Amino acid sequence: MKTKAIFYHAGCPVCVAAEQNVANAIDPAKYDVEVVHLGKDKSRLKEAESAGVKSVPAIVLDGTAFHINFGAAITDLK
Repeated sequence: MKTKAIFYHAGCPVCVAAEQNVANAIDPAKYDVEVVHLGKDKSRLKEAESAGVKSVPAIVLDGTAFHINFGAAITDLK
């Protein structure tokens, strides 16, 4: 059974590079990857915060948030 992975970003150059390099490198046999652009879909901000996302880009795997580089603080997206 596949596990869901959620990649959160805000569309900045750091986020786009992380999406191309990290989210696309996740094993599709193990994970269903959903990409969420928080700059366009602000309704998902609370969900990201609840998952432990403090800045973007970040990916949530198996319930743990992993922060990749630094594009923007989650509070800056509100």
